[in-house]
Parts: sequence; structure tokens; C-alpha cells
Amino acid sequence: MVKNESRRRVIADAGLTVLAREGSRGLTHRAVDVEAQVPTGTTSNYFRSREALIEGLVDRIGERLAPTPEDLERRAAGTPGPALFADYVRDIVRRLTGDRDVTLALFELRLESARRPELAAVLGAWQRAGFDADVAFNTAAGLPGGRAEIALFHYAIDGLLLDRLTTPIDPDTSTDAVIDALVAGLLR
Repeated sequence: MVKNESRRRVIADAGLTVLAREGSRGLTHRAVDVEAQVPTGTTSNYFRSREALIEGLVDRIGERLAPTPEDLERRAAGTPGPALFADYVRDIVRRLTGDRDVTLALFELRLESARRPELAAVLGAWQRAGFDADVAFNTAAGLPGGRAEIALFHYAIDGLLLDRLTTPIDPDTSTDAVIDALVAGLLR
């Protein structure tokens, strides 16, 4: 049977919503069917097992959080330096905070991967590929910082996002101000 890719995306999006709202324990094929408003059993037709469902969610997270070609083109034409790097970091944070359910689902998957080695393998490969792409972009664009600095930014962004999407420790400081301070501190 040929699977409808549009419906597959709708189901994966519903899975991300369930994961963000209910956590890993709430992620079932039935719960996704209900969220997607599809007949019972539809999710299992597209994702046979929980592992297949999670792999589908990881793929969908990548699709939804990817920068647009226009964003990449605009940055590729920019002048290398801390301001362009701050713009890049700001864009990452904008995409992650702008799609709250996707980011919370990603955090849920990361937490579950600490308990499930098979998930850690899938999620780890996806994260390493994203990290390598960030390093390659940074190098190609002539931006300051190498692998170590990019890793530090990933750590900082993860903490910033966890803070902003849950209970902020300093809600009065703007996210842009935090990003500017991070860039200034890490790219002295």
C-alpha cells in the first residue's frame, strides 16, 4: 500500500504534540490517532512500532526545525563576524522557541534517550549530523569559532531554551540580550 506522505506528516505532527503535552509515557499509537483525528489504527499503519514512530518523530523534528533556504542564503551573503554569528544563533533560538511543541518533544526524546540506548543511537546520530552541519556552515561562512565554540553554543542554547520554555530564572531579560551576552562571552 502506498502511504500518503501528507498524512504521514500530519500523524507525526500529532505525535509531537502528544509527546510535548503528555511526555514519553503518553506517546502511544492510540493517543496519536486521537490527536490527529484519524481512525484508530492509522498511526500503526504508518509507524508499525513505537521505535518506528519515534524515528518518524525525529525525522519530522528535523524537517520542522530546519532553516529555510532563504535564511541560509541571507546569512551566506553576510559579512563574517560576531554580528552574523549572533544572527545565526538568534535564528536557531527563534525556530526552536517558535515551534514550542517540537522543542519540548525534542527535550522529551533526549530525556528518554538517557534511559533507552536504542533511542540514544537514533537521536545521537541525528544530533551529531546537525552539529556537524552547524560546524560546516560556520566554517564555510567564515564565522568566528570552531567545533569547541559551536559545542559551547549548543550547550548554552539548550539551557536557554529549557529556561524559556519552562520556568525562566530571569523572565525580565530578553532572549536577544542573553544571546548577545553569550556571543560576546564565547567569541572574545
